[in-house]
Amino acid sequence: MDPVHKDLLRKHTLDLCEDLLVSDIIVPFLYQEDILTAAQVDEVQSQSTDRKRNLKLLDILPNRGPRAFHCFIQALDFEFSWLKDRLLLDLRARTETGSSCSRLNETPAPGGHGDIWCLPSSLGEKIPSDQELSRLASLLGGEWEAVLMDLGVSAAALYRCRADHTLSHHGTTLAALLLWRQSEGKNATLHRLERSLQAAGVHPSVLKDVLL
Repeated sequence: MDPVHKDLLRKHTLDLCEDLLVSDIIVPFLYQEDILTAAQVDEVQSQSTDRKRNLKLLDILPNRGPRAFHCFIQALDFEFSWLKDRLLLDLRARTETGSSCSRLNETPAPGGHGDIWCLPSSLGEKIPSDQELSRLASLLGGEWEAVLMDLGVSAAALYRCRADHTLSHHGTTLAALLLWRQSEGKNATLHRLERSLQAAGVHPSVLKDVLL
């Protein structure tokens, strides 16, 4: 998990512990998305109170890879959208104020945060491959619609993507990303994608994971 995301969850531990009920939807969803193992599900569910279950989940998540935060955000969207909005609002504020590298071709300020990452200028005009878009679809959580709408995909097109992939968040998001690339042609660049990710409050490190 990105250090910024780890710090964000740590900062909001009290809020999340007080307001969350993780057993019904969040833990099963994270298991479905291969974020939690069966043993970790049992470890969370075996806790004696909701608060302890929340704390155990928050203790496990930071060590579950780069998709963990975004899948957790997506899980919150089912029944705890106000918590999702609170986390994304704080994340956007951190992204905007904590980095001088918010646009292509800029570099981190001397002495700035070491975890800030920028898209290299040499990759800015590259058109993302199917594999790269598939990785991005796996990483995007509840903010996927905001990203796609900023890219210019219509609400009607997003509805069709959802209808065609009702049981798969990854399939829905990937279909919409492929539609964007097809419709934009040579303008469907990583630079354009970076701008829409930032507009939706997604941390720039997501693209770093996509390009690995």
